[in-house]
Amino acid sequence: MAGAIRLRKHLSASDLQPVAWPAGIERLPVADADPDALHALLSHCYANGSGIVAPLETWWVDTVMDEEYDPDLVFVAATPSGEIAGMLLCWNSGFIKDVAVASHMRGRGIGEAMLRAAFATLQQRGFTQVDLKAMADNTTAIRLYERLGMVEAPL
Repeated sequence: MAGAIRLRKHLSASDLQPVAWPAGIERLPVADADPDALHALLSHCYANGSGIVAPLETWWVDTVMDEEYDPDLVFVAATPSGEIAGMLLCWNSGFIKDVAVASHMRGRGIGEAMLRAAFATLQQRGFTQVDLKAMADNTTAIRLYERLGMVEAPL
């Protein structure tokens, strides 16, 4: 398995595009999301070795108690019925910790919408860049990140 790479997006107001949520998908406040469903999504998406998710019993408490947690930096994409389609978790240091889209929902622009929403929010907070790590063999995700202007940065 390949190692991780770091990608960076320089946040300039002229480069940021409006967020367009795909049809049938909306942003759900994290307070309205079921932590069990969020954990299940991350666990499923990271099952191939692209990330580590703590057991459910500790994951959510550890997440919300982390000093870098801010509920306004959790972007949950859901259907109107509440089905979780994706989740993006940013730390308040300007680092994207997790990006996950349900496998049956991929290819609809959900990941792009969550990333654009995160970029805009972080830029409004004064950040000039945002980083994330991806597994080097996760070419689908890396293509998305690069299409949105992310470039490889030193680890």
